[in-house]
Amino acid sequence: MIAYQPRTEDMDFILTQVLNAPAQLQALSAFSEVDPDLMRQVLDEAGKFVGEVVAPLNREGDEVGCRHSVVDGWGTVTMPPGSRDAYQSFWQAGWPALACAPEDGGQGLPAALEAMLYEMLSAANHGWTMAPGLLHGAYECIKHYASDELRALYLEKVATGEWLATMCLTEPHAGSDLGLARTKAVPQADGSYLVSGTKIFISGGEHDLTDNIVHLVLARLPDAPPGPKGLSLFLVPKFYPDGTRSKVHCDRIEEKMGLHGSPTCVMRFDEARAQIVGQPGRGLNAMFVMMNAARLHVALQGIGLLDSAWQKADAYAQERRQMRAPGKGKSAAEADFISEHPAMRRILDSQRAWIDGGRVLAYSTALELDILKHHLDATRREAAQRWCTLVTPIIKAAFTHQAFYGGSECLQVFGGHGYVREWGIEQILRDSRVAMIYEGTNEIQAIDLLARKVLADGGAGLSALLDDLAASLSAALPAGMDAAQASALTAPVLARFARLRQITAQVAEAARTDATLPYWVADDYLRAAALALLGWAGARIEAMLTADTPDLVSRWQTPAQALRSWVLPEFEMRAGIVAARCTGT
Repeated sequence: MIAYQPRTEDMDFILTQVLNAPAQLQALSAFSEVDPDLMRQVLDEAGKFVGEVVAPLNREGDEVGCRHSVVDGWGTVTMPPGSRDAYQSFWQAGWPALACAPEDGGQGLPAALEAMLYEMLSAANHGWTMAPGLLHGAYECIKHYASDELRALYLEKVATGEWLATMCLTEPHAGSDLGLARTKAVPQADGSYLVSGTKIFISGGEHDLTDNIVHLVLARLPDAPPGPKGLSLFLVPKFYPDGTRSKVHCDRIEEKMGLHGSPTCVMRFDEARAQIVGQPGRGLNAMFVMMNAARLHVALQGIGLLDSAWQKADAYAQERRQMRAPGKGKSAAEADFISEHPAMRRILDSQRAWIDGGRVLAYSTALELDILKHHLDATRREAAQRWCTLVTPIIKAAFTHQAFYGGSECLQVFGGHGYVREWGIEQILRDSRVAMIYEGTNEIQAIDLLARKVLADGGAGLSALLDDLAASLSAALPAGMDAAQASALTAPVLARFARLRQITAQVAEAARTDATLPYWVADDYLRAAALALLGWAGARIEAMLTADTPDLVSRWQTPAQALRSWVLPEFEMRAGIVAARCTGT
C-alpha cells in the first residue's frame, strides 16, 4: 500500500511565496517574531510527526476500528492499537496548543500553521484526527464565553489537548434543525444545572485517548421559548474536579461507512451536573465559535484527503504498465506506464490543480482569521470578516465535494485494483464522504452563502470581496511582467468575477417575485463562486512562478494548464444554470 507522506515544500511555497504570509503576519504585533525560517521549521517538524507517527496507524485503525463495551455499568470505548500512545505524544509535543494564546498554555503561533498541520493530519489519518479536530473551537468557545471559574478549571487543559472536547448538538429528531432539540437543563439552587437528554453522532464522545473529556452541550432551560433562541450551552466533563464521574453514558457507537478509527457515539445525559457557558438562550452564539472554526478544518480535511488520494494514484500510475501510450508506436511487445496516457494525466493533473488552489484559499482564510483577531485597523478587520463570512462556506462545500468525487477519479487510475482494499484508495472514499454532511451539509452551506449572506446586502459584500481579490492579484504581479502577460493572467479571472456579479444581480431581482428561487439555485451558485475563487487562486500561483522555481513545468505549470483546460470551464455551465432559472428559460 502506498502511504501518504507530507510534502511540506509544496505547502511552504504556497504559504510563503504565493501568499507572502510571513510579511502579513509580522505586521501583526502578536506575530512580529514569526519569520519564514520559524514557519518552515514548524511545518517540517509537523510533517515529520504526521508521517512517522500518525500515518502508519491509518490502515489498522480502519480495519480494527473502535470497540464499545460496558464496564462496571459504564459504556467504554477502546481505540485502535497505537492511537492512545500517538495522541499522548501529540499533545505532549505541543501540537494542539500551536495557535492558542501563551497565557492559556499555548504557543501563540498563527492559525495558518495550525491549518497546515490539520491538513496533513487529515490526509494521513482522518479517523484519528477527528479526536483533536474540535479542540481549537472548544478552546475559543470556553475562552470567550465561559465564566472565570470554568476557564480556570478547563481552559488550559483544552488548549494543550491534555483533555479532549466534544460538540454535542445533534439529537435523534434534530439534525440540521437544532431548534428542535429537546435536551433539558434544570437549574439547581447552587447555580449548577442538571442536563438530561440524548445526543447522537458525537465524535469522540467516549474514548481512552485522554483521562477526561469536556462535553459542550446544547440544551433547553425549562422556561425557554421554542426554536433556536431557546437553546443554551452547558459544559459537562466526564470527570468533575473532585474525581467523581458525571452521569454521561455512551450507550453505543455507530457502525459507519468510514472513519472506523473514530468513535461516533450515542451519548445519554442522565441528570448530569453542568455549568452554563455564556448567557441563557445564547447557546448557539457560543457554539458558532466552535462551528466556524470546525468548518475551516473540514475544508482542510477535504484538501488533505484529496492530496492523499492523488499521492496514491500518482505513485501507482508511475509503476503500472498498460498498453502503449498514444504516440509511442504500435508494438504489442511493450507497455507504457499509465502515467503517460492522456486519460490518466487529465485526472491526475486536474486533481492536483484543485489541491493547489484549495491550499491558497484555505491558508488565506486562516491568515484572515489571524488578521481579524490581531490587526489594529478596523477597516482591515472588516475586510477579514467579510472574507471569512463569505469564503468559509464556499471552501467547506467545494473541497469536501472534491475530496469524494476527485478521490473517486483517483481511484479510477487504479482500475480494478482501486476497488479492492490492498491499495487503500477505497478507504479514502469511505472516510471522505461524511465531510460533505457534518458541520453543516454542503446544501446548507450553499443556502447560507446565497440566501443568508450574499443576498442579505444585495451582493454588496460579495462585490467588495471580489474587488479585494482583484486588487491582491494585481499587486502580486511581478514588476517585470509585460502588459500582454499580465492581461492573459488577470483577464479570465476578472471576467469570471464580472459574470458572478451578474448572476448575483439576477438572483436578487428574481427573488423579489419568487422567494424560493435562491434555494433552487444555491448549489450551482456556490459551485460557480468556488470556481471563480479557484481561478483567482490559480492565477496567484502562476504570478509567482519563475524560471528558477523548482520543477517548474511538471510540478506547477502542468496543473495550472489542467486548471484552465479541464476545471474552470465548468464555471460558465454553473453560471448558465443559475441565469436560466432566474429568467425561466
